Amino acid sequence: KILLILGFFSALAVIALIAVAVTQNKPLPKNIKYGIVLDAGSSHTNLYVYEWPAEKENDTGVVQQVEVCKVEGPGISGYSHDTEKAGPSLTQCLRQAEEVIPSKQHQETPVYLGATAGMRLLSLENKSAADKVLSSVEKTLRSAPFNFQGARIISGQEEGAYGWITINYLLGNFKQVLYQQSGWTKLLHSLKSISETSGALDLGGASTQITFVPNEISSGSPDNLLYFRLYGKAYQVYTHSFLCYGKDQALQQKLARDLQASTSICNFSLLDPCFHKGYQRTINISDLFKTPCTSAKKKEFPFSQLYLQGGGDYQTCRRNIQKLFNKTSCPYSSCSFNGIYLPPLQGDFGAFSAFYFVMNFLNLTSEQSPVALDKVASAIQSFCARPWHEVKTVYHQIKEKYLSEYCFSGAYIISLLENGYEFTEENWQTIHFLGKIGSSDAGWTLGYMLNLTNMIPAEGPALPPLSHGSYVGLMVLCSLVLASVILFAWLLFHKPKCLQKGIV
Repeated sequence: KILLILGFFSALAVIALIAVAVTQNKPLPKNIKYGIVLDAGSSHTNLYVYEWPAEKENDTGVVQQVEVCKVEGPGISGYSHDTEKAGPSLTQCLRQAEEVIPSKQHQETPVYLGATAGMRLLSLENKSAADKVLSSVEKTLRSAPFNFQGARIISGQEEGAYGWITINYLLGNFKQVLYQQSGWTKLLHSLKSISETSGALDLGGASTQITFVPNEISSGSPDNLLYFRLYGKAYQVYTHSFLCYGKDQALQQKLARDLQASTSICNFSLLDPCFHKGYQRTINISDLFKTPCTSAKKKEFPFSQLYLQGGGDYQTCRRNIQKLFNKTSCPYSSCSFNGIYLPPLQGDFGAFSAFYFVMNFLNLTSEQSPVALDKVASAIQSFCARPWHEVKTVYHQIKEKYLSEYCFSGAYIISLLENGYEFTEENWQTIHFLGKIGSSDAGWTLGYMLNLTNMIPAEGPALPPLSHGSYVGLMVLCSLVLASVILFAWLLFHKPKCLQKGIV
């Protein structure tokens, strides 16, 4: 009988120990939150899905990109003459987001749309059409199974600031815990300088932004200054957005200027040095002057179309582009162009969006050691000098419109950085052309999401069934029971026979 009782208690103690240990130490369910941001740019729209742990650190989740979807068709500003189609154009990417995000979390997932320079221009040109486009977009987003939070035109200052936040977040300049692996570790170290943060250079189709923390600030231009408090530290940031100086609108400006400077008003053919020799394009005059970026330059022409022919002359192209940057007057201690205040450049810069796409096509985006300025200029000059039939044959997989403009875009980027922002041979090495950092695209949307997640209350982390004290107490109790049973059994079988008889 005693043996049966001892065996029962031993088994019970062992089972209890195992059950408590397994229950307490099983993996806790992941509590992941999701958010969606749509970047409605001038040429196209991208949808980004982000995720972060619900139990946030310092009230800011460790946000990372898990999905990106490029919307088919033009940017939403391209629907100004058919506004009702703007919203439905987003449907396919919204369905893709539905597949990525667990269905039980659809209703709690916030979705935001930020429209940038394309819609800023449309709002200046035709506010009624811009409002109708946003209304169509809002209708579609509200019909999706997500938590619609807003669709609006963000300012150029916001676009620059959120891009700056994105770059520094991904490079670990706010919290040194992200992406400390593979080649990005070396890049992270290479971007460390006397400045604690990296500047941001963003180039879109209709605008470009420069944002950084300067060493010295002029009190004469408060509109260019923003103040942030991130992870317990205050930052005074300079930022400016140049509307009409994105690569597409800059090309429109250059063509309009070149056409005006044409010696003969009856000449409807234009030799353009920024396109390859042998390239031809027909441009409607009405399209050339329809945006606010060129409408002021409009004059009457006796022809409705312009026939453009490529010249493939990089040096002449550069000279023509430099005329876009007015450097004649500066009311401040230092300026970029057009009389806009620019403090002395400071620290490293991450250049993304079209800066990266164009320079990456030209093989000028080395991660380890940035290409020197003279070599960048030489590479672009060599590319521009290639005849169009050769370029089209080698890069046949690229759409003709994009391929034909890489010569201009490359020349424009180097002109903007060197002549506009006054980067020199010495500090050109501080520019790093970035497409992705880790799994996330470099751009303003992640910074936007980081800001928005601060408004979402942090949730408590998932907890194990027992508190630490209760768990330890139960484990000790079960262990004592098991030890007592083992000790009693040992005493029972190792006592003198006379004592055993007494016990029996």
